[in-house]
This record gives sequence, structure tokens and C-alpha cells, in this order.
Amino acid sequence: MEERVVGVVIVAGGSGSRMGGALPKQFALIDGEPILVKTINNFAKALPGAKIIVVLPAAQIDFWKNYSARFRVARHKIVEGGEQRFHSVKNGIEAITEAVDIIAIQDGVRPFASADMIRNTVKCAIEHGSAIPVIEAVDSFREVTVDGSKIADRTKLRVVQTPQVFEAGLIRAAYDTDYQSCFTDDASVVETTTPHRVALCKGEGRNIKITTPDDMIIAQAIAQAIKEE
Repeated sequence: MEERVVGVVIVAGGSGSRMGGALPKQFALIDGEPILVKTINNFAKALPGAKIIVVLPAAQIDFWKNYSARFRVARHKIVEGGEQRFHSVKNGIEAITEAVDIIAIQDGVRPFASADMIRNTVKCAIEHGSAIPVIEAVDSFREVTVDGSKIADRTKLRVVQTPQVFEAGLIRAAYDTDYQSCFTDDASVVETTTPHRVALCKGEGRNIKITTPDDMIIAQAIAQAIKEE
């Protein structure tokens, strides 16, 4: 892969309300290690030398500093998040003060993105200016209409994952705006505020976003499978 300097923004702003536990979901343990630690270490391993920013709610920063000291976690800078994910990502991007060529944005609760997928997504972004990993939809979908609903053609649908990776100047320019409700991910910010059309690349089925207790069951199984590889 062509050598570029990469900045990584890991957004970990969840309250844990859907998980139902005492700790926010990003701090829950999988195989004895916090989800957020796994996510950080995955990127440090895949992209040696990358500048890693972790975005947390203000109320969780002191806790994380004490909690993470109990584990082996790659070097990272902590910054305060904002009201919406948009504001948290914006704060994370602005915290990358070093000169970088590429910026990758990752959900803190996606701890299983493989090193190969991370590097391939960065490579795609270098070639096309952007890259978002996707997988094919396997469920059936229906679109809600004013008259009820209708079948949606799943062959035209893709499930979007992270990391979403962009040329640094492009993503900085895209986030130099005010929040809009149509901003559901970083690609939507880019395509709403710039003429750039994002490129798709291959995601991974195991690259799940952990948000519910059922997801934790699946995550434990994935962690065990990875150990046995």
C-alpha cells in the first residue's frame, strides 16, 4: 500500500441505554478486554504510526483514563464529544493537529474489523478519495409508504459499516458546516456538503456494531472464533 500518514478518529459516545448494563457499551468486556480497547488496538496494529483520537462524552473521560490503565492499550489522544455523532466526529477531526493525508473514522463499538479490511479500505480511499466498507443485504426489506408498505429490492441495498475513510482535505471541508438531521454517517456528510461521491469497498460480516445484549452474545462467539484462527 502506498505510504500515507493516517489519522484515526474512534467515536465512543454511547450511553449504554440499549445495552442495559451498568457500564456504557464501549467499556463492556469481551474475552476479558473492553470493547473500546479492542477497537483501538486493532487500528494501532493495522496502521502502525497512525494518530489515534478517541472521542468520549465529557462525563466518561476521567473514568476511561483510570479504567484503560488496567489494560494494554495503544497510545491515543482523548477528546470530548458533542451533542450528536456529527459534533463528536468534528471534534475528533479538529483534534488531529498533525499533518495527515488520510482520516479514518470508526465506531468505538466495532471491535472486530480485521487488519486486512482496515488497510484495504485505506488503500481504496487513497485511490478514490473516499471509501466506505459495505456488505450485501441478506434480509428482506420493505419500504414504508403513505398507503402501507412495498417490497424493497435488496439487490440494490448495501449495509454500511465503518471505518469510513477519506482524503484529509475532503473530510475536513465536509465537516466545516453545521449539523443537519440528514447526517447519518460520515459519507452522508461528505455527499451532502461536497460534490464528491463516495466509493464502496468490501466490508466484513464479523465487523458488527455492538449495541444490544444480543450483540454481546454474537461478539463473544466472534472473539472465540478469532482466537481459534
